[in-house]
Amino acid sequence: QVQFVESGGGLVQAGGSLRLSCRASGSTISANTMAWFRQGPGKQRESVAAISASGLTTNYAVSVRGRFTVSRDNAKNTVYLQMNSLKPEDTAVYYCNRVPVSASWGQGTQVTVSS
Repeated sequence: QVQFVESGGGLVQAGGSLRLSCRASGSTISANTMAWFRQGPGKQRESVAAISASGLTTNYAVSVRGRFTVSRDNAKNTVYLQMNSLKPEDTAVYYCNRVPVSASWGQGTQVTVSS
C-alpha cells in the first residue's frame, strides 16, 4: 500500500516562499496523477494543485494560480509544491495523494503564514 511523507512546511512571513516535498513509498507513483491538498483551521480539505503522470499537465485552484507550482520527479517517487508570494490564508496542513485518492493519507506538513 502506498504511503506518503510530506515535508518542508514551516513558519514564513507573508510574501515569502516555501517548497514542499512529498515522498511516496510502498508503491511507485509514476503512473498516477498526483495532487496537493490542504486543510486550513476549521475548513474542509481542498485540492490546490494536480500534476499528470508525465508531468506535462498541471492544474491549480484559482486561489493559488500564479503563485504555486507543482512538479514531480518520478525517479525519486517524489512530488513537489513550490509556493511563492504566500498569504496568511495559505495557512494550513498540506497533504499529497494520488488521484483518485488513496485511503492512506500522510501526516501532512504545517504551513503557517504570518501577516
